[in-house]
Amino acid sequence: MGNRRSKTWWLIGALLLTAIAAMAWLVCKKPQMPQGLVQGNGRIEATEVDIATKFAGRLAEVLAREGEMVEATQIVAMMDTTELNAQFRKAEADVRRAQQEEKHTAAIVAQRKSELSFAEKHLGRSRVLCEKDDIALEQFQQDETAVKTAKAALAASEASLAEAKAAIEAAVATADEIKAEMDDSVLQSHISGRVLYRLSEPGEVLPAGGKVLTILDLTDVYMTIFLPTKQAGKVDLGAEARIVLDALPDIAIPAKVSFVAPRAQFTPKAVETQTEREKLMFRIKVKIDPELLKAHADKVKTGLPGVAYIRLDPNTQWPEELQRTPRKDQQ
Repeated sequence: MGNRRSKTWWLIGALLLTAIAAMAWLVCKKPQMPQGLVQGNGRIEATEVDIATKFAGRLAEVLAREGEMVEATQIVAMMDTTELNAQFRKAEADVRRAQQEEKHTAAIVAQRKSELSFAEKHLGRSRVLCEKDDIALEQFQQDETAVKTAKAALAASEASLAEAKAAIEAAVATADEIKAEMDDSVLQSHISGRVLYRLSEPGEVLPAGGKVLTILDLTDVYMTIFLPTKQAGKVDLGAEARIVLDALPDIAIPAKVSFVAPRAQFTPKAVETQTEREKLMFRIKVKIDPELLKAHADKVKTGLPGVAYIRLDPNTQWPEELQRTPRKDQQ
C-alpha cells in the first residue's frame, strides 16, 4: 500500500516538473518585445454606413448586392415615386395658375394707375375752374372724391398683386418640396466601399429611416485594443503601429493611433480572462493607412483577429518580423 502511494506521488511530481519545463521552454521561445513597444489583441473593424430612406414609402428597386463595391454618389436603390410624380404635376399646375393670376392682377394695377392719373388731372382742371367760379363747388368736391376712390382702388389692386406674388412663392415652394422628396427617393451611397448587408428587398414598405443597405467604408479600417493605464498613458495620437493578423502572420500592416479614450473602462468580456476583465483599461483605436487600403480594397475583410503593436518611443526600432509591410503599389 505504501509503495503504491509513493509511486503515485512520484508520478504526479514528474508530471508537474514536465509541465513547468514546457512552460519555461515556451516563455524562452516567445520573442521578447523591445522596451518601447506595447501590444494588444483585437479584431479588424471598419466604419459602417447605413443607406436609409428619408421618407416612408415602398421600395421599388435595389441596385446593389452584398459584397459588391460601390462608388460615392452611385445610385444603390430607388423608392416608388408614382404618388409623388402626381403631386409634383399638380404643384407645377398651381405655379402656372398663380403666375397667370399675377399677370391679371398686374394688369388691374396698371388700369387703376391710369384711372388715378386721369382723376388727378381732372381734379386739377376742376380746381382752376372752381377758383374762377366756372363750376359749382359741389362738382369740385365730387372730383376730389373721385381721386380718393381711385387711390383706394389702386391700393387694393396693389395688395392683390402682392398676394398673387406670395401665392407664386408658396406654389413654387410646394413644388420644390415635392421635388426634393422625389430626389431623396433616389438613394445614393455617400462613400466608396463594399456592401456589407442588404437589409430590404423591392416591394417592401419601409418607414422613415428604414435601412436598405449597410456599406463598409474601406478607407476607415481599424483595430480596437485595450491597454492598462501605465501603457496607455504613454500612447500618443498619431503614434506608429503595426497590425499582424492571425490569417497573415508574416505581414505587418502599417497603422497609426487615431483615438485614445479619455477615461478608463472595464475590459470587454470577450477580450481576456476574468482577471484581465476586472482591470481598468483604456480603449485605443489603431487605424490602417488609408492609401494602403485603397491599393488593397478588394482584400479588406472585417472581423479578422490579430495583434496591434504600438511604438511608444519613435526611436525604437521595429523588430524584424514587424518590418515586413505590404507595398502600396502591390496588387
